[in-house]
Amino acid sequence: MSNITRNELQAELLHAVRGLKGQVIHNESLAVGVDWSRSSRTVVAKAKTGGQSRGEMLEAIHQEMADCQLCPLGRTRKNLVFGTGNPGARIVFVGEAPGADEDEQGIPFVGRAGQLLSEIIVKGMKLQRKDVYICNILKCRPPGNRNPQPDEISRCEPFLKKQLQLIAPEVICALGTFAAKTLLKTDIPISVLRGRFHSYEGIKLMPTYHPAYLLRNPAAKKQVWEDVKIIMKELNLPY
Repeated sequence: MSNITRNELQAELLHAVRGLKGQVIHNESLAVGVDWSRSSRTVVAKAKTGGQSRGEMLEAIHQEMADCQLCPLGRTRKNLVFGTGNPGARIVFVGEAPGADEDEQGIPFVGRAGQLLSEIIVKGMKLQRKDVYICNILKCRPPGNRNPQPDEISRCEPFLKKQLQLIAPEVICALGTFAAKTLLKTDIPISVLRGRFHSYEGIKLMPTYHPAYLLRNPAAKKQVWEDVKIIMKELNLPY
């Protein structure tokens, strides 16, 4: 085969690949609310990265909001708490906002509630924190650990959406009222939402009680374990 013929063939193949990539992205924009398979979501996530790894793309988003001042919380935080874990995780845990320990360390769920979440992941699901991805609706601590305000959520949520789109998990576990209501756009109480899957942009979402709630109400641990077992069954994890 001559060099000219080889070059022409390479050009045609490159053109075909670019066309396929464009079609995948176009199809994603049309597929609102479709429950995609894991493989389809992975193809789209990879197409979006332009050759970069998910980890690199997540770090780019992290750097994009490193000096974020979109809401007043940017002036009171010690550290932005972006997220941690496996960029290709099959499950993402989403809480509501960092607390004092998280604000101090810049890592989500490292306080007492975080220790309980770690027990759920390690002892209950037989996974490691590095196997999953953990983040919050808000990336900065509200003063005094007060509830997130609607304007704070609206400013921060686009960054969360980017995280979830890149990771493309099979399951999202929404921890607590604010995570569930923000992602599902509903005012239905979490006591009613929990116990079954809902859909977030084609991804199965399980709402359950926040670990901080369990510290105050230990009896609810049984209900959370039931929710976790449904997740484990969906992911084909033994329990």
